[in-house]
Amino acid sequence: MKILAVGDIVGKTGLQKLKETLPQIVKENNIDFIIVNGENAAEGMGITEKMYQEILSLNVNVVTMGNHTWGKREIFNFIDDKQIIRPANYPNNNPGKGYDIYECNGKSICVMNLIGRTTMPVLTENPFLIAKDIILEIKEAVDIIIVDFHAEATAEKIAMGYYLDGDATIVYGTHTHVQTADETILEQGTGYITDIGMTGPKKSVIGMDVQASLKRFETSLPERYKIAEGKAKFNSCLFEIDDNTNKVKRIERINK
Repeated sequence: MKILAVGDIVGKTGLQKLKETLPQIVKENNIDFIIVNGENAAEGMGITEKMYQEILSLNVNVVTMGNHTWGKREIFNFIDDKQIIRPANYPNNNPGKGYDIYECNGKSICVMNLIGRTTMPVLTENPFLIAKDIILEIKEAVDIIIVDFHAEATAEKIAMGYYLDGDATIVYGTHTHVQTADETILEQGTGYITDIGMTGPKKSVIGMDVQASLKRFETSLPERYKIAEGKAKFNSCLFEIDDNTNKVKRIERINK
């Protein structure tokens, strides 16, 4: 089985790039299951229902979220949909769910979304403990467990990879929008990469307009968040699973 994880969709530019590139990637690589992080789709802050439906129209199986989950109020209209999950370590009374189980090619696949706590200004529970609790609950009922860890700190992401090694099939990072070159299969068989990157404006500061970003750093004054324009890039990571062992046997970064 081949599973594709697509990096954070940033703005309309990123969504258009997804539409242009994903079908080609799927065809060329015979992708079976697709996960897209959509929490920055609506000009960097959340996702609209229209955008969500546009992503699903590309045969995407799951849309994951992150610290901007509640960026657009209309998400409350569809947050309980089967194909969208938000971080599992948000407070228990939050709408939506932190994981779900999907069927593909005779396999049961659990996709879990978590959010980090290091330098992340969001009130959350401990993602490490929540992850272990969920895995303990569902591991006998599924074949494959995938974790999208939406976190800022590299150290926190790497630690999560080792923490879940052998328990999760795949652990990958999102949020920092820069694709890392550390894809690896850990000692107990978990496929890991610190960040799968972003799908959004190429000439940008993690998706943000360059001049607006420079003004922030140069003056320390607040500057309106503005998504960059121009050509876009498509970042993703392909994980190939052995159908007999349900373990990752190959990882390939994709950058278009």
